[in-house]
Amino acid sequence: MTALTSNRVALVTGGTRGIGAAISRMMKESGYRVAATYVSNAEAAAAFQWQYDIPVFSWNVANSEECSKGVEAVTAALGSVEILVNNAGITRDCAFRKMTDSDWHDVIDTNLNSAFYMSRAVIEGMRDRQFGRIINISSINGQRGRYGQVNYSTAKAGMYGLTKALALEYARHGITVNAVAPGHIDTDIVRSAGQALVDSLIAENPVGRLGTPEEIARCVLFLASDDAAFMTGSTLTANGGAYML
Repeated sequence: MTALTSNRVALVTGGTRGIGAAISRMMKESGYRVAATYVSNAEAAAAFQWQYDIPVFSWNVANSEECSKGVEAVTAALGSVEILVNNAGITRDCAFRKMTDSDWHDVIDTNLNSAFYMSRAVIEGMRDRQFGRIINISSINGQRGRYGQVNYSTAKAGMYGLTKALALEYARHGITVNAVAPGHIDTDIVRSAGQALVDSLIAENPVGRLGTPEEIARCVLFLASDDAAFMTGSTLTANGGAYML
């Protein structure tokens, strides 16, 4: 990829664990000034900050006002946000007939509404500067659906619509908006579900393994780079062939 001409500021939501942590680390290694958000487990976030020298900020991305104030804090500390990675997400998996209002709203708010709140908080500054990158981390399950994930699949599918419509509105202002659709990735959350589930996910994947967080981070690095300037409203699918569009 083309070397950076400046150390641009990148903000990664949910950037201290799993895929988000890999994105934060690799962006810093590539010369970006990175800020990572978290909402719980302050001890783990502090350890991440100390180990990788990446400043961390705590706010609830499901809350519009907290997103606005959080972006202001990042801007004061590092400068204007030029790359936004909407990565924060949660699951509340269960069969639809058992799904509560809270199960639905918590996932929609954290996984989808947060992308709206965060994008709105940074995009006018990007427009003023005539440069910006917004990268939305969606999921294979937003493309094909999955049993027990009506809420999650809906939220992740919604990110594709947000990506395309926002890309159309801001393309003429030097802002690209793209999505990444990971397949099943080897993270602590996936491993915590048990070996039986891990084995079943591997069995359904043509390449015969889980993906790595670093493989998704490389997709983000490309979309954030100058090499991807002509790419907007698109989705990079990285799932080992588990679902082919």
